[in-house]
Amino acid sequence: MTNEKTTGLGRRDILKLTAVAGTALAASSILSKAAAADDALSLKGKRIAISATGTDHYFDLQAYNAQIDEVKRLSGTPIAVDAGRNDGKLVSQLQTLIAQKPDAIVQILGTLSVIDPWLKKARDAGIPVLTVDVGSTNSINNTTSDNWGIGKDLALQLVSDIGGEGNIVVFNGFYGVTPCAIRYDQLVNVVKYFPKVKIIQPELRDVIPNTVQDAFTQITAILNKYPEKGSIKAIWSAWDIPQLGATQALAAAGRTEIRTYGVDGSPEVLQLVADPNSPAGADAAQQPAEIGRTAIRNVAKLLSGQALARETYVPALLANKRNVADVIKTLGIS
Repeated sequence: MTNEKTTGLGRRDILKLTAVAGTALAASSILSKAAAADDALSLKGKRIAISATGTDHYFDLQAYNAQIDEVKRLSGTPIAVDAGRNDGKLVSQLQTLIAQKPDAIVQILGTLSVIDPWLKKARDAGIPVLTVDVGSTNSINNTTSDNWGIGKDLALQLVSDIGGEGNIVVFNGFYGVTPCAIRYDQLVNVVKYFPKVKIIQPELRDVIPNTVQDAFTQITAILNKYPEKGSIKAIWSAWDIPQLGATQALAAAGRTEIRTYGVDGSPEVLQLVADPNSPAGADAAQQPAEIGRTAIRNVAKLLSGQALARETYVPALLANKRNVADVIKTLGIS
């Protein structure tokens, strides 16, 4: 008994610590084995098609370039195409890729109704299809962030910041893009439990291209319609380029009491969140390069005969005014 009091550790405590240590060692062993398995991956002699809807946005470009680099690192040959946000070009490129019969196709984003028929044609032709941020039944594996978690956490941050009441403006122009739809649905799910929070109708439609300029124009018009301070509490978008335009419009109008919220973690938006005088309230920062690399490693696993889960989630970080410096440091963004 004396020894237990002196050391602060009783027999039960020691047993607990032993169990925890055993669990930690087991987890470490599992992670080590997983890392070793990934190190053994190869795409030597394989041609991997990478189809991007566009690369004009930080997320898209980071994921696209990381995939190309990862295919090369694993000794494969990338066939990379960028549709430049043109659906007609995207369909044409997918048709061409299918005709080339690569060992696998990875599709980055895209409106499901546009790309899904062609992803099906690829699978029907015996070409494995994997995706990034595409919720298609024709994809063997989709590498993505946990968009349910992102949508919930961002919505809860917004509701908390506005004290659980007030009008919010919502951009909802890309509901056909799976991640945007999930994030929007999660916002609606959270807001319904806060009856004093109202989404202003009609919702705004963000556009591509000229997203920043269009968001600036639309928010300027909304501010003219709601000139009193407090009449709008926050502005939400499913990605952070509309957030950028909205934030600029608020600053130009002197309405910095309104906060903006978005998703992706583009460096310019995170810098706005970091600015104490900026109306940018929070941004859910994804890890697009890691998402891209993970998708290619999943291709290599599949082609080596390994089974894949339906979805692979890469963690995202919610950056707000209090923790944004730590998020920027964690993500390695200068």
